[in-house]
Amino acid sequence: MRFLGVGKDGSLGDMYLALLRAGHEVRTYIEQPEWRGILRGFIHITADWKRELDWVREGEGIVIFERADQGELQDELRRDGFHVIGGSAFGDRMENDRSFGQVCMREAGMTIAPTHAFRDFDVAMDFIARRPRRYVLKLNGADHASSCSVVGDMDGGEDIAALLRHHKETRTAGGSPDFILMDHVSGVEVGVGAYFNGERFLEPVVIDWEHKRLFPGDLGELTGEMGTLLTYRGGEDLFERTLARMAEQLREGCYVGYININTIVNGDGIWPLEFTCRFGYPGAAICSVLHLEGWDVLFRRLITRDRLDFPTRPGFAVGVVLTVPPFPIAEDYSEQSKGLPILFREIPTEDDWRHLQLSEVEKSGSGLVTTGGLGSLMAVTGIGDTVEQARAASYQRCGNIVVPGLRYRNDIGLRFLMRDRKLLQEWGFWPGDFND
Repeated sequence: MRFLGVGKDGSLGDMYLALLRAGHEVRTYIEQPEWRGILRGFIHITADWKRELDWVREGEGIVIFERADQGELQDELRRDGFHVIGGSAFGDRMENDRSFGQVCMREAGMTIAPTHAFRDFDVAMDFIARRPRRYVLKLNGADHASSCSVVGDMDGGEDIAALLRHHKETRTAGGSPDFILMDHVSGVEVGVGAYFNGERFLEPVVIDWEHKRLFPGDLGELTGEMGTLLTYRGGEDLFERTLARMAEQLREGCYVGYININTIVNGDGIWPLEFTCRFGYPGAAICSVLHLEGWDVLFRRLITRDRLDFPTRPGFAVGVVLTVPPFPIAEDYSEQSKGLPILFREIPTEDDWRHLQLSEVEKSGSGLVTTGGLGSLMAVTGIGDTVEQARAASYQRCGNIVVPGLRYRNDIGLRFLMRDRKLLQEWGFWPGDFND
């Protein structure tokens, strides 16, 4: 089968490697030049993805979109008869226009935290002065990653007001700012994700606990993702009360692909925060180690709609993201860390290689070196019947990898073991007999 990947930075390279290992033909397009070294020597990178459309059509293949800002193009290709997986224009708007995403949640019957949209810094600062409380600042638009969000720490919102003042004084871009202030909600952060075939969701659903900050103990800046604990078991109730309610809107919005909703759960209920309307790295790669069939089989189910289930392993997967400086800042990456050798204390086994979800690496001679534009090298995964087993397997593999300046968090999954699991059980959102 033929697969064409369309992306900005090659974020789904590990998925393409899996499709190649399964014997399929894969071509991928990476828009940004500084990222075109990703998995060089492993995968075929095309200079113009549109020139590959006839190749895809001839093989009755599938076009995979990595981004959440090309939904209109995906819809157009579907109308032209192509098989497309990734999202839709409706999904793009739900992710990038956070106020619209909140409206969709409310229309689906979910209870949302108070959210306030702004296009003026002074108006927002005055709002905080008149309504002091703890806030979360989120920027709208596809150009702003989740790492641009800021979770306030002060109960009166003084830190977010000061940040807005700083943005006002240093802003150089044209046009009006576009952001939201969301009331901070305390509890357990948990994501719920599923695959939607254009009409219905596939089962099972996945629930995840992302670790977004750079340092252990949830210190430092938001990075997008430093590691994740996830499972395909135990999330049915959360799904039914959140993402499942979006089925009608997704159907009307011609959505085909993976979608995740991030939430805060506490004793008062479930508070949905935002949508991710695309595959993401390393989330998709970590999910895949619990799949008992390949991406090719899952994608065929999304296209043919012949079945609404796919087999997965019980238990948990832990993924740890390995980085080099100056991640998560892109500036000076080429001078500091690009081209560094990636070594192993012991030769990885075949099973180990299946758990090295490669990203910003490329072949150099007989070895690997760092590449890309940011310094997020790979996600190292482990699976197990328990969180403890999955953590041990992942960190054993992490310890075998040597790169100058290598950094990663050593606490992925610990928060669940020490705090989150107990709270979720007390609130009735986690089965008490599931891997206590």
